[in-house]
Amino acid sequence: MSENVTEVAVGGAVLAVAAAFLFYALGSAGSIGSTAGYPLTASFRSAEGIGVGTDVRMAGVKIGSVTGMDLNAQTFRAEATVQINNGIELPDDSAIVISSEGLLGGNFVEVLPGGSAYNYKSGDEVLDTQGAVSLISLLMKFVGGGE
Repeated sequence: MSENVTEVAVGGAVLAVAAAFLFYALGSAGSIGSTAGYPLTASFRSAEGIGVGTDVRMAGVKIGSVTGMDLNAQTFRAEATVQINNGIELPDDSAIVISSEGLLGGNFVEVLPGGSAYNYKSGDEVLDTQGAVSLISLLMKFVGGGE
């Protein structure tokens, strides 16, 4: 009888640890937790290296995340929706660019703040964007002497 109780207790502990890990993993990936903020949209020629869940940063500090990616069938541009944390008011002349963490790092969305006295409102579109720059293309141009 005590053997069955021990097995149930161990099984329950394993299940609790697995559930705690799953909650932690999803929370750190942005799937669970606070979604307080406001959405902005941006259109890129190339959104290579980013996707849903990618960090949105300003001055190296995470201020939000990418919540949606889609291809515009008319313009053939990548359209991203980013969620900016509440309390971060972005001037309406700010730019959004896709930046690289380095040669071997991944990409993230960077906000370059402007100086306007007016701020973006929920659902506004950021018009000043720069898509991903392909490191391979740049290297090929350098090696090949192309323009």
